[in-house]
Amino acid sequence: MAVFPWHSRGRNYKAEFASCRLEAVPLEFGDYHPLKPITVTESKTKKVSRKGSTSSTSSSSSSSVVDPLSSVLDGTDPLSMFAATADPAAPDSSRKRRDRDENSIVGSDFEPWASKRGEILARYTTTEKLSINLFMGSEKGKATATSAMSEKVRTRLEELDDFEEGSQKELLNLTQQDYVNRIEELNQSLKDAWASDQKVKALKIVIQCSKLLSDTSVIQFYPSKFVLITDILDTFGKLVYERIFSMCVDNRSVLPDHFSPENVNDTAKETCLNWFFKIASIRELIPRFYVEASILKCNKFLSKTGISECLPRLTCMIRGIGDPLVSVYARAYLCRVGMEVAPHLKESLNKNFFDFLLTFKQIHGDTVQNQLVVQGVELPSYLPLYSPAMDWIFQCISYHAPEALLTEMMERCKKLGNNALLLNSVMSAFRAEFIATRSMDFIGMIKECDESGFPKHLLFRSLGLNLALADPPDGDRLQILNEAWKVITKLKNPQDYVNCAEVWVEYTCKHFTKREVNTVLADVIKHMTPDRAFEDSYPQLQSIIKKVIAHFHDFSVLFSVEKFLPFLDMFQKESVRVEVCKCIMEVFIKHQQEPTKDPVILNALLHVCKTMHDSVNALTLEDEKRMLAYLINGFIKMSVNRLAMETRKVMKGNHSRKTAAFVRACVAYCFITIPSLVGIFTRLNLYLHSGQVALANQCLSQADAFFKATISLIPEVPKTINIDGKMRPSESFLLEFLCNFFSTLLIVPDHPEHGVLFLVRELLNVIQDYTWEDNSDDKIRIYTCVLHLLSAMSQETYLYHIDKVDSNDSLYGGDTKFLAENNKLCETVMAQILEHLKTLAKDEALKRQSSLGLSFFNSILAHGDLRNNRLNQLSVNLWHLAQRHGCADTRTMVKTLEYIKKRSKHPDMGHLTELALRLPLQTRT
Repeated sequence: MAVFPWHSRGRNYKAEFASCRLEAVPLEFGDYHPLKPITVTESKTKKVSRKGSTSSTSSSSSSSVVDPLSSVLDGTDPLSMFAATADPAAPDSSRKRRDRDENSIVGSDFEPWASKRGEILARYTTTEKLSINLFMGSEKGKATATSAMSEKVRTRLEELDDFEEGSQKELLNLTQQDYVNRIEELNQSLKDAWASDQKVKALKIVIQCSKLLSDTSVIQFYPSKFVLITDILDTFGKLVYERIFSMCVDNRSVLPDHFSPENVNDTAKETCLNWFFKIASIRELIPRFYVEASILKCNKFLSKTGISECLPRLTCMIRGIGDPLVSVYARAYLCRVGMEVAPHLKESLNKNFFDFLLTFKQIHGDTVQNQLVVQGVELPSYLPLYSPAMDWIFQCISYHAPEALLTEMMERCKKLGNNALLLNSVMSAFRAEFIATRSMDFIGMIKECDESGFPKHLLFRSLGLNLALADPPDGDRLQILNEAWKVITKLKNPQDYVNCAEVWVEYTCKHFTKREVNTVLADVIKHMTPDRAFEDSYPQLQSIIKKVIAHFHDFSVLFSVEKFLPFLDMFQKESVRVEVCKCIMEVFIKHQQEPTKDPVILNALLHVCKTMHDSVNALTLEDEKRMLAYLINGFIKMSVNRLAMETRKVMKGNHSRKTAAFVRACVAYCFITIPSLVGIFTRLNLYLHSGQVALANQCLSQADAFFKATISLIPEVPKTINIDGKMRPSESFLLEFLCNFFSTLLIVPDHPEHGVLFLVRELLNVIQDYTWEDNSDDKIRIYTCVLHLLSAMSQETYLYHIDKVDSNDSLYGGDTKFLAENNKLCETVMAQILEHLKTLAKDEALKRQSSLGLSFFNSILAHGDLRNNRLNQLSVNLWHLAQRHGCADTRTMVKTLEYIKKRSKHPDMGHLTELALRLPLQTRT
């Protein structure tokens, strides 16, 4: 192909805009409109009557719009016709059954035990030595596995007695981790025994583990021991239930999930009874209670009332447990299995709770006190051991409970002398709305509590947690804060203080102004600064900051809180300080809507960004770098660049000496900050954005510097980039960026010392030298976009401008030398495009050649002056090239030809008529 000269066609942008506008058609009221809602009416001639429905008597003639669905069915929709066939008077048995089933299960709003066990294991630990009995097995037990059924029944008691007589080994002086490992071994032994059909051995393991729950020799570890042992009991209960359930399945039927005892065959029932008989043979109370409770669900196989009869009996069994700590955890386990298998049997659960209240005073009895003296445990350390069990019991009782029951429970607590431990569990378990509406009542109860063993500040913390979830009455809010803070501010221990302050800060932010928040922050600084106490409380202090910035999205208000910045000074550990800075910038980027020009705020946020930036080192992970870059970029966009644009807006584009210097300072800050960012496209986009801001503020030399930096950075773009953790080719992103860049270069005036179109030439050199992917056409697509840019630059008046910036159309005024230089660049670009099209004349690339040829044809049609014979001939050649090998998109070419014929009817486009005659459409054979 020969080299063709380029001639840009003149553009009248105003006329083009006018011709592209939609024609305005006057629309009188009542006429049809495409956005007008469709009115569906019924026909007079035929109507389907439906039970329980009211039909319209309006005529179809009253509407000018006919709905296709209603016309087919004479005014009735298909869903209504199907519904009409059902008898609404018939009882919906399936719905009733579903409602009944929903009432018999626990909803998602009930916090499961599984979410509590991890916290308990982490909180209740010990350094003292522990002991455990391991099951060793016996020959006698193995022999019974092969005996006849009658022999098994006869020797049941002997088998269990064998467990008592020496089939166990006591391990002493175990650390806590050793103890946990041994329990896990027992759990695995249970599963192995069950899998090998040694059911008696499995039962013995469960009995042995249950007996451990009567041991309180290391009392601080008891809650964690309870969690570990009941995990084994849960495993056992599940194995037994699934075993019996599987026996109900035969070749003909499968037992449904919601079955009745009548569906259970005799073999399964006999096996189930056998398990209960074995458990009834256990001599000691605690293992007998726990093991039976673990298989409580199996009562479903025997009778409909089995569970409802067993729960009261098991509740009464707990009365025989003398140690109040062991007793309360037994009640907690019964509530646990009760809520799993029969949550609708609330009466039994309530009875369990009220039994607990009657025996609650045992906690302060002589027996317990003597035990604490022997173990050297203080009452303040002992009472919190009850919290996990009591909190769980209260949660089960209060779940979906009516107000009357909750009020009764509250009154019973008052009658017990407002015991602090009891009151804390009430506030931890009851619905937050219930607590919040009675906040003043609870504060009165807290005041009357005896602080011995359970300090009041923990009660105020529990109250504050509820008030973070639900609002108290408006008239009580200030009094509530004053009553709580009077107690909290008197705390001497910094850890106790900050644990309470962390909770009540949220209440203060939620219901009060910056004045009260400032008072609270000042009090926190006062308590946490002496002896650098803040160093031991960074998590709580971080929580306070997060709650404050979560409620104060306007940073002009936030930074007007006098003690906010001094509060930040307490974060002196670098890793913590960076995390706090990230939280602040995340909120600023997400919520700060109004632009700010306050130098205090900007200086503080600049310091925050500097802190994040300086934290990056060679060991910083890539994800962390990306996060920090995102936050710093957000600040630059929202603050520095936005501040410069707001200044321009205030000055209406006419900068004074002072504002001009300020804007240049903002631009300079961006220029020196951007290179420190990691992401290549982040830097490119910020360079371009900052250059646009500089140009808008008449900072022409600074804008040139940004655009030069952008061009020099393009060769560094890697072949692949990380997008959401996946490596993807970068060329599509580079193409998108360059198209945006070209749009900006249109209005950038040439530098007087660097010659005509200096930036465009530099960019073309970079594009030429960039190593593009094999089998990629992106380079040619970019050259096509450059051709569009150069064509736009050759116009007498550009499509758009920046106020108070003279672009090249004003500088050159259609100068012939400028146009000649422009055309030379166009010819160079065209030569590159045509050369690339020649390289695609291969079988595997013919489709690409056809697509690119048609695309280049459209570019010439849109931007070239086709009155030039050589350019006209080039367009005809490209048209034929697109169809040469049968790879053309025929539909697109048909529409293109129709467009050319339509455009040829315009007064100044007559030359397109001849062109259309030279563009044949080839059909595929």
